[in-house]
Amino acid sequence: MAESRTSSRAWIVWGAGVLAYTLAVLHRSSLGVMGLTAASHFHATAGIVATFMVLQLAVYALAQLPAGMLLDRVGPRFVITLGAVLMTAGQTTIALTDQVPIAILARVLVGTGDACTFSSAIRLIPSWFPVRMVPMLTQLTGLLGQVGQIGSTVGLVALVGSEGWRTTYLVAAGIGALGVITSAGLLRDAPSGAAGQRSGVALRQMPHEVLEVIRHPATGVGFWSHWSTNLGGIVYSMMWGMPYLTRAEGRSTGTASGLLTLYIVISALTGPIAARLTQRHPLRRSSLVIGMVCLAVIPWLVVLLWPGRAPLWLLAGLSVGLGLALPGGSVGFDVLRTELPAHRLGTATGIAIMGGFTASLLLIQIIGLMLDVLCPGGAYNLSGFRWSMSVQLIFFAVGIGGIVFCRGRLRRISAGRGTVVPTWRQVIERERRKR
Repeated sequence: MAESRTSSRAWIVWGAGVLAYTLAVLHRSSLGVMGLTAASHFHATAGIVATFMVLQLAVYALAQLPAGMLLDRVGPRFVITLGAVLMTAGQTTIALTDQVPIAILARVLVGTGDACTFSSAIRLIPSWFPVRMVPMLTQLTGLLGQVGQIGSTVGLVALVGSEGWRTTYLVAAGIGALGVITSAGLLRDAPSGAAGQRSGVALRQMPHEVLEVIRHPATGVGFWSHWSTNLGGIVYSMMWGMPYLTRAEGRSTGTASGLLTLYIVISALTGPIAARLTQRHPLRRSSLVIGMVCLAVIPWLVVLLWPGRAPLWLLAGLSVGLGLALPGGSVGFDVLRTELPAHRLGTATGIAIMGGFTASLLLIQIIGLMLDVLCPGGAYNLSGFRWSMSVQLIFFAVGIGGIVFCRGRLRRISAGRGTVVPTWRQVIERERRKR
């Protein structure tokens, strides 16, 4: 079985899952990186454009639960393919309209399809690979998927400047159609002859099943881990990073795109390190997440308090800090994997993913509304942006508090099973003895 689970077929399935998620990230971020271009195309204010993204993320967050339940019942291949179809339809729609209501419908389709993808992609991994490989491949799935962010930040931004709105989004839709074909053709839920890990719970019992998942403290650790580690990066990369860097900090579009790309590259480099630490110290995963959150908070504090415009090295440090934090969400998913039964993982992962996107959609809307008040008429300035972006610090604090609270409950359950979490001194001493 071990040999079959690491066969070339397993890598093909995993690669198709990664491609599906990469394209989902491209679709997800394709409007946010346009920022002020979208405002001009739709003749809308910053607050209205922010509402597009908030609605998309709201749909994404709310659809996580039904998508996770569907995943537990029918498996990842169907759910990923369905998501690709919905996102392609959404991109086609937004390419052909300049009307705000229709654009909103298009982003609803994108958000719904996006919700079907990541949790399904990482659900494939335990079915095809040995347990020891799961944390690393989960991190790599999430982080390789961020190539889609580069595609939108660099490729689509450049394309809309040269070819215009309609061509850009028709290209995105064409790429989405490729995702539909590869998902339907290459994905398989499990190796031939292997039993699938699907829920057999009757539909009338599903509400009780969901409540059981929500009540488990591991789900809380996953939710707040995703909330804390992803909110800064999502707000930065999907909506307000580009306007902040160009309008508030006075950087060129090329420099801003480079800084956003740096964030993605750093997150990709950090993922394997986080996976390795997760494997070596499975009882200290929540502490790892909190440390990663701090790596995002500290540079934001320095940038927000810097007198005048921040130097380029400091803005690069901000991108690095946000990139270092991002993989913490997948550390939270690993907690779910070890603490919950397999047939509940789709639902639990969906709930956890809701964390980062719930925080982000609230922040994106709050920042947009604050900018409309502090920078009336689109007269964006450094002070208005800094006051608006500083709201993130409250959300970071709430997330850390949630991790600590749920971690305490989970550790009490673990102690009842005879598992005692070692202190950091004990961890360091153990590592010293290994050397």
